[in-house]
Amino acid sequence: MSQLKFTCLAILPLFFFGACKEAPASNSRAENPKAVKEDSALTDSTTEIKEEEAFVLTEENAIDFFFEYQKNLKTTKVKLTTSMGSFTVQLYDNVPYHKANFIYLTKKGYFDNTMFHRVVKDFIIQGGNADNVETASKRKEIGRYLLPPDTRKGYKHHRGTISMPSSEIDNPHMLASPYEFFIVVTKPGSYHLDGDFTPFGKVISGMDVVDKINQQPVDSGDWPMQNIYILKAEIVE
Repeated sequence: MSQLKFTCLAILPLFFFGACKEAPASNSRAENPKAVKEDSALTDSTTEIKEEEAFVLTEENAIDFFFEYQKNLKTTKVKLTTSMGSFTVQLYDNVPYHKANFIYLTKKGYFDNTMFHRVVKDFIIQGGNADNVETASKRKEIGRYLLPPDTRKGYKHHRGTISMPSSEIDNPHMLASPYEFFIVVTKPGSYHLDGDFTPFGKVISGMDVVDKINQQPVDSGDWPMQNIYILKAEIVE
């Protein structure tokens, strides 16, 4: 059985661009203290925006961030529209970090224009990566981090399960690569994956599209001969 694999990419900084309008000259700042105060407030506001825009996820802050992020999440469904049709996944509530991560990336538009880059017939389809500059740039802007496994909730790798592959780096604790996912197509499932990878949801509609993707011809590296795109991932309320 093929082992799961994926690509982790490096991080580029996110640049914030702003424009400032030059204030009229004055003989004395004391002549217009209100303008000085407003100018100071504008500077503080601009600094706050820069700090917010520059936020990136790291190994140090990711868990705390997703712990807080998942507290107010009410949505549990994500629809993925591909170049071969669409399907919808239901995310499990009690796998909070993986659920929060998938929703966060969806809302950031990360999955849009990525690909199903690995297809193993009658086993899995794996998505969330692409060989384009856009995807690499998105990863670098969002940050570089891994997620801890969460395999004790009793979920198994049944057919239609969406799960998260582990990082290909030296990774004895099977930490998960947050940008990628795979969906099981095996009937009734691929249970040899249980305990090593984290199921965090299941396909609830459009499994025929998943099967269609799984039947596409691939090259020697399991990459589809014709690119299969995730055109858009969106929250289903």
